[in-house]
Amino acid sequence: MTDDRPSVGLFVTCLVDLFRPSVGFAAVELLEQAGCRVEVPRAQTCCGQPAYNSGDRADTKAIAEQVIAAFEPYDYVVAPSGSCGAMIKDHYPALFADDPALGPRAQALGDKTHELISFLTDVRGLEAVAVTWPGGATYHDSCSGLRELGVKAQPRRLLESVAGLELKEMADSEVCCGFGGTFCVKYPEISNSMVEQKADTIEASGADLLLAGDLGCLLNMAGKLKRRGSGVQVRHVAEVLAGKRDLPAIGESRGS
Repeated sequence: MTDDRPSVGLFVTCLVDLFRPSVGFAAVELLEQAGCRVEVPRAQTCCGQPAYNSGDRADTKAIAEQVIAAFEPYDYVVAPSGSCGAMIKDHYPALFADDPALGPRAQALGDKTHELISFLTDVRGLEAVAVTWPGGATYHDSCSGLRELGVKAQPRRLLESVAGLELKEMADSEVCCGFGGTFCVKYPEISNSMVEQKADTIEASGADLLLAGDLGCLLNMAGKLKRRGSGVQVRHVAEVLAGKRDLPAIGESRGS
């Protein structure tokens, strides 16, 4: 029997793989609910963004070649991360623009790469999820997803369908949290000041749950909120849309 569902190669991302695998499982569940056949290529590696942001183009290209080869067979490539999605979609084609062999392959891969929530809504036409999550939530717009991929309304549209969940917009939801990949390492004082201000706006929203689509941002904000003794829980938006209420929040253990 032929499986005519579109094939999706899930780009898990390094942070999800190492720190929050539940985001990957939630992504698979949501994609399957949207009628896709999902595979996670074992040959996938980092997208190369840390090397790229540090100016190391040689290593970035070597990493990108591996990613291109691993994900070429699929109809779509989907990442639960705006930053990794933008790296593949926007920066790979530019990286190989002068390469007659790899340039077209990088462009083809970029053309079929999507951030998870925008793929569900804009490509698969998902309008609602059948889950319940009582409480108030606020959403942080991660820089890469917002500015490079146009992810803004899509997560809010799906979150509005979650029974019992009240969206409480924070002030300056589009302002960077200060993570910025290697930025927080190069400029720790500035980064800390930025996430301190972000924590202020999160708590001022009155929400008891913070959501976003990039795990790097979430880990950064969760760390700051925990050090402040805040009661705000932190989760990836995919976990809420998949109804994974039994998981500990980001930055917490099951026993905490």
